[in-house]
Amino acid sequence: MSQIRILVVDDEPFNLDIISEYLEGAGYLLEMAASGEDAWALLGNTQARFDLVVLDRMMPGIDGLELLRWIKADRRLADMPVIMQTAAASPEQVREGLAAGAYYYLTKPFEPESLQSIVRAALDDLHQRRALAERLAVQRNALQTLQHGLFAFRTMEEAHGLAALAASICDEPDVVVLGLSELLVNGVEHGNLGICFDEKSRLRESGQWEAEVLRRQGLPDNQAKRVRLTVSAEPGAWVFTIEDDGDGFAWQSFLELAPERAFAPNGRGIALARQLAFDELEYLGNGSCVRATVRKRAG
Repeated sequence: MSQIRILVVDDEPFNLDIISEYLEGAGYLLEMAASGEDAWALLGNTQARFDLVVLDRMMPGIDGLELLRWIKADRRLADMPVIMQTAAASPEQVREGLAAGAYYYLTKPFEPESLQSIVRAALDDLHQRRALAERLAVQRNALQTLQHGLFAFRTMEEAHGLAALAASICDEPDVVVLGLSELLVNGVEHGNLGICFDEKSRLRESGQWEAEVLRRQGLPDNQAKRVRLTVSAEPGAWVFTIEDDGDGFAWQSFLELAPERAFAPNGRGIALARQLAFDELEYLGNGSCVRATVRKRAG
């Protein structure tokens, strides 16, 4: 696996030194930029591909928000996660950053553990997206004749594989696979395994999330639990219905990108799925069943 390359953008040399110190020893290759202009020049270099940007919001010239918008408007860079580090952390300012595509936030000053945790979370999400894209390349056109199908699964690995398979029937599978993966994984970890938002945050920050998922999957009470995906071809749309065997959750608060969760390593997936992947997303009852609709392209 190639070394992770991170671009750190801040106009204060002291802040660049602090971030470098905090990430030292993690095996990342760090590149520093003292301005938005310098950062954009580095990002435009096709030989220097970055996996992640840690970006200061308040800078002279091209500020962090403007640079973020440029990144998200460039097809080569749009999928690259950006962590916005800022002292401007009012709910309205965070909403502005979320709307521009900064789904990860750090408030200055921050502790080493906070930076390391949010960097790991952003990179984990990036690696998952890349793995899904690879699966999708294999699965394309696999279900083009499907009219109605029912699938049942119990593990995270099965969820990711099924997301790629089901998304392959859509006109824009690269986008739909991200949303389906989020909903299917949510059915396993939050639904059947009962890992709540706060608990997942603590587990990800401590690096114990994967181990806890495997432990709970092996518990006798969870052995018979399944998540079911129903895929239906409707007039003009594909409808995906996901139902788990859990007790449901307070889904209402997760439909929007909430400013208070922008600083957590998790909790943004459902909102992003609703915003980017589906034309309609509807939770039914207590939240253990969700229906996602993707319209078919005319013609």
